[in-house]
Amino acid sequence: MGYEQIRSETRGRVGVIWLNRPEKLNAWTDTMHAELTDQIEAWNADDAIGAMVVTGEGRAFCAGADLGGFNERLSEAAPDRAEETRFSAPWTHLIRRSKPTVAAFNGYAIGVGLTLALPFDFRLASESARLSIRFIKVGLVPELGSTRILSQLVGLGQATDMCLTGRMVGASEALGMGLVTEVTADDALLEAAVAKAEEVAANPTAVVMLIKQLLDSNALEPSIDAVMEREQVRDRLARKWPEHAEAVQAFIEKREPDFTKRG
Repeated sequence: MGYEQIRSETRGRVGVIWLNRPEKLNAWTDTMHAELTDQIEAWNADDAIGAMVVTGEGRAFCAGADLGGFNERLSEAAPDRAEETRFSAPWTHLIRRSKPTVAAFNGYAIGVGLTLALPFDFRLASESARLSIRFIKVGLVPELGSTRILSQLVGLGQATDMCLTGRMVGASEALGMGLVTEVTADDALLEAAVAKAEEVAANPTAVVMLIKQLLDSNALEPSIDAVMEREQVRDRLARKWPEHAEAVQAFIEKREPDFTKRG
C-alpha cells in the first residue's frame, strides 16, 4: 500500500523500511508511527519475510519527535506532579514480539529517534551517526522502556550520563559502550544492515521467535530454575518441528538446510 512518511521494499527474505521525511530529518509523527506499525505487522504475518531493517532517508535516522504539535499540548491542563497516570508502550511490545529487527543509524538518532530503536535486536551505525537520548533538553523524560533497556545495553553509569546530560554520542563511542554492534562507512551501512538481517532470516523463523521470547523473558529473571524451565519447554517444542527435522536431514545429506521447506 502507499504510505506518506515511510517507504519500503523487500530484498529476498528481508524487508527494508526507510523513514521518509528527509526535509524534516525524519522527525517522528503519529502518521509515521502508524505507517511503520502497519508495515511491520504486515511482514510479521508474511512467511516470506524473515527479518526487517529500518533506516532513514537522507542525513538522519530520526531527529526526534516533530515539535509542531507540542505547542497545542502546552495549553492542556497539567496534571498534579504527584498524580499517578496510566501508561502504555505498544511500540516496545510490538518490536519485542516481532520478527528480528535491525536498526541502521545513518545520521542523527535523537530522542524518540533513539528510543524507538532500543528494543530492536540489532543496531548498526554509520561513521557520521550521532545519537542522543535528549529528552532532558526539552524538559521531558525518556519513554518506551528506554531507562531500563538503555541501562541493559550500556550499563547504568553510561545510561545515567546520557539521560541526565542529553549529550550527543558519536558512532565510535556508541560502539565502545555497546549501544551499537557495528560501525560502517556511510555508504556501506545499508548493505551491512541487510547482510545482518539476511544472516538471521536464513535461520528457521519459528525457532528464532522462540529464542527471542527466551531472551526477553530471561534477561532479568532472578531464578535460574525458571530460566531453564522456559528453555526446556521451548526445546521440547522445537524438537518436534519440521525445521529441526530438516536440519538433521541436511546434516546426514551433507548439505545446507533449507528452512523454507515445511515437513
